[in-house]
Amino acid sequence: MNEPPRLPGGSFAAWSRDRLELARRGADECGDVWQLESGVYVAATAGVCEAVLHRSQDFPKPSSPLFPSLKRAGGAPMPEERAHARAARMRGLRPQAVAARVGEIAPGTARFADQWPTDRDVEILPLVRPVLAEIGVRYLFSEDAPALLPFAWQLFVAREVLVRPSRWVWPRWVPTPARRFRTRRQIAFTDALRPVVRRRRSSDRPGDDVLGQMLRPSARYGPLSEEVILDTLPGITVATFETPSRAAGWILLHLARYPQAADRVAAEAALLPADPATTTSTHLENLRYTQAVVREVLRLHPPSWLLTRRAPRQTQLADYTIDAGSTVLVCPYTAHRDAREHPEPDRFRPERWLDDSGSSAKPGVFLGFGTGPHGCEGAALAMAVLTLLTAQTARRYHVSEPPGTEPGYRVTTFEGLATAGLHLRATVRG
Repeated sequence: MNEPPRLPGGSFAAWSRDRLELARRGADECGDVWQLESGVYVAATAGVCEAVLHRSQDFPKPSSPLFPSLKRAGGAPMPEERAHARAARMRGLRPQAVAARVGEIAPGTARFADQWPTDRDVEILPLVRPVLAEIGVRYLFSEDAPALLPFAWQLFVAREVLVRPSRWVWPRWVPTPARRFRTRRQIAFTDALRPVVRRRRSSDRPGDDVLGQMLRPSARYGPLSEEVILDTLPGITVATFETPSRAAGWILLHLARYPQAADRVAAEAALLPADPATTTSTHLENLRYTQAVVREVLRLHPPSWLLTRRAPRQTQLADYTIDAGSTVLVCPYTAHRDAREHPEPDRFRPERWLDDSGSSAKPGVFLGFGTGPHGCEGAALAMAVLTLLTAQTARRYHVSEPPGTEPGYRVTTFEGLATAGLHLRATVRG
């Protein structure tokens, strides 16, 4: 079989701000698959990326959870138990479930717009992240969210400490200060959640939120154990607001850079009800252009721009042989800029998602939430939150960047594509 083209320029571990440029150059010069270093390959175009993500037997997702199971007498949950827990969570996260709870999501997005200080430059991510944390935690835990939110926030802080770039890569078993801090925060969250689980289970009123869905026994597996529920919730709790916060930064930046698109979003949002709590799934569906804006920003700047998979055995990818033990990096950033799938791929053009014959109908061309067996569980929730946040913001404000020739932010790529230090100004619409 063929050997993938190899791109000069150093190892994956050495990438910093040049990661995006190197990935794009690799896709342009080497095509569908290219080799970064020995045993490390990059899947760069839409069809190949989709193939890797769907072939979970050939390219399984590495088992390296950010919040691993706590040590207990019963041991870590078995793979079957984790699969059961995921299926139970999905009952509360599937599109129909999110649509039924739009009225609970919308007030939080309106609150973000209400809280934005006007007529001065404000750093956006510290402003948006707590609001999205409250929305996400409330979606998971409903009336118990206020008691759990401080512990969920500390999980996020632990995540930020843990993923901070370091000169040293320690084996997983080494109890570094960051890992010990993570474990303490995870134990605190678990200790706060345990009485909630027991109270709901003993009252035979599990609730209609995601936790309630996990407490309901399934016909196939029966009830989930308490420990499995507690072990599998920290990661999804942080995920409900950490990745959407990165996406929100890019979206708000595009509202500032493309005022005509922002005006069109504002016109659509004018039809939303005055009381956000009365927002329905129909209102959300009618925000078609706003959803297209969100989707287009996620195409250009996918927050999870690089996904890791490993090959347990020798297999074939496109026209190339991938040896056992190799790492395959799936790159939505380059797949989304594949001119064969997206005409004028570097241009911000939300209308491409409104065309009847547009890219959205083709499999694999939008990987903002991944795809396949390990696609993002919270994709429907994230799209609803980001769409309503975009609409409520544009409805109230003109958004602008600080004056100057240089952007008022840094592009960071470690653990996700983000606009670090982004400052924007909101001016009330006349």
